[in-house]
Amino acid sequence: MGYSMKESASLRFLYGTAPGRLALRFLIQPKVSKAAGRFLSSRASAWIVPYFIRKHGIDMEGVEVPQGGFPSFNAFFARRRRNAFAGVVSETEDLNDSGNPSDMPAGCLLSPCDGFLTPIPIHGNTIFDIKHTRFSLEDLLRDKALAARFQDGLALVFRLTPANYHRYCYVADGTVLRHRRIAGKLHCVRPIALREIPVFAQNSREYQLMRTKNFGLMVQMEIGALLVGKICNERLSMETNHVHAREEKGYFEFGGSTIMLLLEKGAVTVREELYTRRNADGEIPVRAGEEIAGTR
Repeated sequence: MGYSMKESASLRFLYGTAPGRLALRFLIQPKVSKAAGRFLSSRASAWIVPYFIRKHGIDMEGVEVPQGGFPSFNAFFARRRRNAFAGVVSETEDLNDSGNPSDMPAGCLLSPCDGFLTPIPIHGNTIFDIKHTRFSLEDLLRDKALAARFQDGLALVFRLTPANYHRYCYVADGTVLRHRRIAGKLHCVRPIALREIPVFAQNSREYQLMRTKNFGLMVQMEIGALLVGKICNERLSMETNHVHAREEKGYFEFGGSTIMLLLEKGAVTVREELYTRRNADGEIPVRAGEEIAGTR
């Protein structure tokens, strides 16, 4: 998330001390989160925008700025960017009317967002430890039968920082079979938080179960974090539940957030060249719409 020293100290206080954990009980209440969301959506928060851009070095090229500027911080945070889901596009690559590459290679799985990717193999009944947070797939989905479908498969976890573009897209062509929203307590996704509280088991989350054209059954899930007012997903057409790769799925309001893809055994292989990008934490920087995996 790019926290300053002062902010990191605040997180250590909240999660690492008894008084901090007492304060955290208050901060994670839905009413507090909603109040923060109302402020960040009000004109009183507009002054934060230029400061936030400077602090995080955000590239504003291609961003659609309303006439008169962004009316609130959340309006900026949910900003639209031209060609947002085109991935890495060469100068010679053709773009269609929506600004995305017109030729989608068959059997390519896309990154849903800008952020940092961690591939996690799913083995048997293993309890997963993602950045020191332990949880089971069943706890995450709250569906024992569905969790069993992804045993020995692959989880692709995408961490977004506040500086990232917070709109995200569908990663493959397919049909949505089920949509589920799970309310939860909102916590920060920083490692200091993950060491203390099982974040993914408590955070609010939404997921869609999809039958994809090239990858079989897949779950695409969004997970909220501290001070995220809500996960804002587009409503599907009443006539069809079919979705397309690089079609916008929704966006997060303010906060660091996470997207997870669950894929069945043998469905995909992550591109080998991506591993050469890994940072000191073992995460892979990716761009929204980038091809990250393919069929075996």
